[in-house]
Amino acid sequence: MPQITQGFSFKVLTINTHKGFTTFNRRFILPELRDAVRATSADIVFLQEVMGTHAIHPMQIENWPDTPHYEFLADTMWNDYAYGRNAVYPEGHHGNAILSRFPIAEYENRDISVAGSEKRGMLHCRITLPEPQKELHVICVHLGLSNAHRHAQMKMMCDMIASLPPDAPLVVAGDFNDWQLRANKFLKHCAGLEEVFSVKTGRPARTFPARFPLLRLDRIYVRNASISHPWALPMKPWSHLSDHAPLAVEIHL
Repeated sequence: MPQITQGFSFKVLTINTHKGFTTFNRRFILPELRDAVRATSADIVFLQEVMGTHAIHPMQIENWPDTPHYEFLADTMWNDYAYGRNAVYPEGHHGNAILSRFPIAEYENRDISVAGSEKRGMLHCRITLPEPQKELHVICVHLGLSNAHRHAQMKMMCDMIASLPPDAPLVVAGDFNDWQLRANKFLKHCAGLEEVFSVKTGRPARTFPARFPLLRLDRIYVRNASISHPWALPMKPWSHLSDHAPLAVEIHL
């Protein structure tokens, strides 16, 4: 995949928000996380483990926002957002979300859970770009912890991607939990996806744990697009804002 810097470009960011808490849930840091995300000036933000609602936390945590976390993070910077509820429990629910500076024409959250495992979803948005009058498809995912579950979920992802216009630009990002590094080959073969850090350096970026990244769990994949300057964001302030290091990249159409 060529790396060019011509034509229309935009920046994407992906981060596992850990429901707004630091590692081991020691401290609620969503307001700090919002400041850090805003400072990246990303045009499209992919969020995993973002809280939709919770019945108990607002009574126990002083600075808990009045709105769902994805709305709080979007604030006035990202006019459009979509949320896909995945995990539902008595106190509330959480899932994936996408924030966008560009209009989201439509979105769908598909259940890709495997029987007997944790609930997982795949949030797909169709985004209208200002130029060159193209539609962009984006998918935010958080895959399972076992290899068999991830394989089944990636197969469901490929089946859905096969239904999209073959020439439309596509970005897939999120927490793939792919510590065995099997996703790249599979997604390249079944959906023509290229992982942006692998294009640049030959392998995905280390993202987990954020304070001392060892495992390459988080990814940004593209199709029908070029990339430049993929980067994992620096330790400070991110290492205390999530247990996963965020990833960003400039995408060119």
